[in-house]
Amino acid sequence: MKYEFKPHSFSLIIHNSYLITNYVNIFKQLFNNKSASSNEKKEHSTNLTPLDDGGASGVKLLEIKSRKLTNQLFTGEYHTAFKGVGMVFKEIKQYSAGDDIRFIDWNVSARMGNTYSKVFEEERELSVFLVVDASASTLFGTGNQSKKEMITEIAAVLSFSAANNNDKTGLILCTDTVEKYITPKKGKDHVLYMMRLLLGHQPKALKTDLSKALRYLNSNSKHKSIVFILSDFATDDYEQILRISAKKHDVIGIRVYDKAETILPKIGLMQVTDAETGTTLWIDTHDANARVEWQRQHDKIAVTTQQYFKKAGADLLQIATGEDYVEVLQKFFIGRGGRK
Repeated sequence: MKYEFKPHSFSLIIHNSYLITNYVNIFKQLFNNKSASSNEKKEHSTNLTPLDDGGASGVKLLEIKSRKLTNQLFTGEYHTAFKGVGMVFKEIKQYSAGDDIRFIDWNVSARMGNTYSKVFEEERELSVFLVVDASASTLFGTGNQSKKEMITEIAAVLSFSAANNNDKTGLILCTDTVEKYITPKKGKDHVLYMMRLLLGHQPKALKTDLSKALRYLNSNSKHKSIVFILSDFATDDYEQILRISAKKHDVIGIRVYDKAETILPKIGLMQVTDAETGTTLWIDTHDANARVEWQRQHDKIAVTTQQYFKKAGADLLQIATGEDYVEVLQKFFIGRGGRK
């Protein structure tokens, strides 16, 4: 059976991801079997028991996993990757050969009858913002975890890494509006509060609009911050505001996607539903044109996201659900530290 697609409708389905209403088990079998054997052998496997609705057990599970990864794998890398945003005065000392003459304190030197210079040190304290996409498209997942669950895990690891370095952490939870804003604060208790919110929050809206979240960030953050944007980026409304944000802040995008969004398995007629609008479409997965268009739409999102971040001068990581995000983050931290 050959299915004739309406390009606009098909594009809408792909851009907003898809809730598979049929053949979910087939998807899981196809995509899990390929990676199960390799993932089982990893000491720091990133596969968690599916997270619950934000109760004590889910938060505790997330805390144990995240703190373990942070303590064992990210010691030093985070600090090196995200150095302080400025220099603060520390003390006055007697000038010695090799000291920067720009820092000579002429008033003190005149009073003391000798040359003295100011000593500065790196301002280590940072504010880290997590801009987390909570739209319906992030609920999609054909493996052991959804995009939302992976985003939550990564957010937890980043938050505990920041807390271990005595940095403040804040949260902007968004759909097509800003649903929650948590002011940056220090400490483990604050991180746990944010994790409870991420696990238990029930979004009021379904659609995605990252531009509103970034505008809200720019309006509510007075100083330069480290900003992680965690999303599937199944939207294209944020290019201009991303450039503005990247000029003010140190922005890192983390795009999370599912493997089923890249390749259609040949399983016959399949019904897909737009998670954000409810639009339903039947696809003949044996149709070569449908398979090509499916992959093309995913590739378009990946390439567009990469282009937007490159033009903005911001970093971007792209991670599939079930992938070892610890390794990806670690390589990024180390590589970024080397660029400083």
